[in-house]
Amino acid sequence: MTILRFSFIRKTKEQQPYVNHDLNPVLLVPGIGGSMLNAVDDQNGTEERVWVRFLSAEYKLKTKLWSRYDPSTGKTESLDPNTRITVPEDRNGLYALDILDPDLLIGYESVYYFHDLIIQMLKWGYQEGKTLFGFGYDFRQSNRLQETMDRLAAKLESVYNAAGGKKIDIISHSMGGLLVKCFMGLHSDIFEKYVKNWIAICAPFQGAPGMVNSTLLNGMSFVEGWEQNFFISKWSMHQLLIECPSLYELMGSPNFNWQHIPLLELWHEKHDSDGKSHIILESYPPGDSIEILKEALANNTVNYDGKDLPLPFNLEIMKWANKTWEILSSAKLPSEVKFYNIYGTSLGTAHSVCYGNEGKPVPDLQQLHSLQAKCIYVDGDGTVPIESAKADGLNAEARVGIPGEHRGILCEPHLFRILKHWLKAGDPDPYYNPLNDYVVLPTAFEMESFKEKGLEVASLKEEWEIISKDQDGQSNNTAGITSLSSMSVSHGAADQSYSEAHATVIVHPGKDGKHHVQLNALAVSVDAS
Repeated sequence: MTILRFSFIRKTKEQQPYVNHDLNPVLLVPGIGGSMLNAVDDQNGTEERVWVRFLSAEYKLKTKLWSRYDPSTGKTESLDPNTRITVPEDRNGLYALDILDPDLLIGYESVYYFHDLIIQMLKWGYQEGKTLFGFGYDFRQSNRLQETMDRLAAKLESVYNAAGGKKIDIISHSMGGLLVKCFMGLHSDIFEKYVKNWIAICAPFQGAPGMVNSTLLNGMSFVEGWEQNFFISKWSMHQLLIECPSLYELMGSPNFNWQHIPLLELWHEKHDSDGKSHIILESYPPGDSIEILKEALANNTVNYDGKDLPLPFNLEIMKWANKTWEILSSAKLPSEVKFYNIYGTSLGTAHSVCYGNEGKPVPDLQQLHSLQAKCIYVDGDGTVPIESAKADGLNAEARVGIPGEHRGILCEPHLFRILKHWLKAGDPDPYYNPLNDYVVLPTAFEMESFKEKGLEVASLKEEWEIISKDQDGQSNNTAGITSLSSMSVSHGAADQSYSEAHATVIVHPGKDGKHHVQLNALAVSVDAS
């Protein structure tokens, strides 16, 4: 006997993504190194991605991205005269700042730039090309380069029109905050016309002095750990950045009234008139350190196409950066625009750097590039000190610190909660208190209950983490002091039934407005029936 089996496949309608048509359009602006860059060969028209890439990364950096600064234009140009650097505009600009190397088979957090935030925003109801856009740029260039300013002006207009005339919410990260502030200072009328809210994340408003001083002298790694062996060497990265106006604009501002002055320090051997030597520690604040950098890099060269090209500390770029700082310090927030500042906390962040020691002073400034600096750390996100990030010079609606690493903070749930509230995206967050800007995150929950012979017992234990808005120091005066509150309630009824409840709340204040809260509760009920 033959048995025939029939299977029926019912085609279900594909679920449509959630769309919130009431949202304002959002423009994402990345920081240094946060835009994908392509190199176009003007001779044959070929185009290839040169940043970020792990395959042949070192070779492509040297042949396509190594540059020389042109003081007549304020622009840095690739050493290869046939190479033109462009930013891909796919996906309305989002492609260039989503996953910086999409060829990686295994995702690496360094190249997953705005990716997690984009995924979250799509869940909130944003649509690529209608309410969600990206603005990538050549991060080698100055934050006030006219070419970049013109592109941003055109981008704001196109986003405004694509969204049907709705004003734009800008979310910038890191150096992108300086670019946006430069544009606001130079084109206030355009900014006010198109922008509703600006949210700056981890912006080095007064620079990242420790990071820049060590980069100018020793280079930097875009990725950490063993993976950097497959990417670009610190010194090759140094030779790129030494001619980038953007890096000079990230130096510690010499005109800012620092509470903790960032220093470049050297242990030096000095000889008096009698020929006796003395070991002294020399300290140079922002501005005064220029002479040290100039001497240390006086003989720096780069070998390109078989020729050694001089690549000293560039005083012409320094002049350009000084003008940029003037623009940044004088920029005003238009009255119709609201500004919000999010900064990273809880990580040691290089602030001052010191070379040599009392037992082994620096023999020659030109050997600084081969010496390991000892850093003095302050609180921040590992790259930007809190003091710099908070000093935006603007009338901010709120300044909120989030524990996290400079790039990693873009993946933090704390950040998503705050952005969702400020952007008015989706349903209200039940753990977010808009009255005091607290983010309340449940970290533990335990509940037990049982009922036996008229006796009912229930116990509850909860723990929360609270991140508060007020992180200017006043709220931290009670750090280390534990507060304890308890409450007991009992009730006896005429029918001999009885109920009783006890609750205890313990608060452990921490640093930077971060508190740990424990709730323990016990309820007992006796039913006389």
